[in-house]
Amino acid sequence: MPADAERRAKLLRAAAGAAFLALAVVVVLIVVNAASNGNSGDTELEEVAAANAVFAGIPQRETVLGDPSAPVKLFEFGDLQCPVCKAFSEEVVPPIIEKQVKNGEASLTFRNFVIIGPESVDAGTAMLAAGEQGRGWNFLEIFYRNQGKERSGYVTDEFLEAVAKAAGVKDLAAWNKARNSNRLREEVAKSTGEAEAIGFTGTPSFAVEGPGTEGLESLGPVPSRETLEAAISSAS
Repeated sequence: MPADAERRAKLLRAAAGAAFLALAVVVVLIVVNAASNGNSGDTELEEVAAANAVFAGIPQRETVLGDPSAPVKLFEFGDLQCPVCKAFSEEVVPPIIEKQVKNGEASLTFRNFVIIGPESVDAGTAMLAAGEQGRGWNFLEIFYRNQGKERSGYVTDEFLEAVAKAAGVKDLAAWNKARNSNRLREEVAKSTGEAEAIGFTGTPSFAVEGPGTEGLESLGPVPSRETLEAAISSAS
C-alpha cells in the first residue's frame, strides 16, 4: 500500500474507533450544558473572561487562529446555533489550540456552515465582522458560552452587540455595518456551499490540509480530539 494511502487508512481506522465514544461524550455534554445554562441567549453574558483567556497571546486574523503560515491548516465548519459545536468549543478544541496552534504546528480556521436556520446567518455574519477587527474567535467562544436554544429567537441585535462588546470589538459602528452587509452574507453562503461540496451533512465538521495531504482532506463530522491530533501530525 502506498505511504499516503496507508496514512489515510490509519487515520480512518482511528476515527472509526473513536467515533462512538466521541458521540456519547458530546451527547452528555449537551445535556449538562442545556440543564446548567438557563440564562443563555440574554445580554447578561457569562464566562466572558474565561472565553477571552483561551486566545490570549495567540494571533488571529479574520477567522484564522494562529500563525497563518503554519504548515498544517485545520478547518472547522460550524453553525453558531449548533449545541454540538458549543460542546466541541469547550471540551475538544481547547487542547488543540493550547498545543498545536500555540506551538505553530497548525492554524485553525472557522468557516460558517449554516444548517439550522436564518438566525445562524445573522450570527455567522456577526462573527465574520468581529473577525475583521481581530476578535472573531473571541466572539465565537463567547457566543457559544451564552448560546440559547436553537431557533428560539435569542439571536437578536442586542444579544449580538453584547457579545461583540464582550469580545473586544472596538469599532461597533463598523462591525454593525459589516455584519449587515451583503458581502458577509455572501461569504456565509459561500462557505456553506463549500461544506456541502465536500460532503459534510452535520456540524461541526473538520478538514485538514498540509504537506502530508493531497489537498484538503475531510475528517468528517464530530471527530474526537485524538483524531484531530492524529490528523495534524499526519498532515505535517
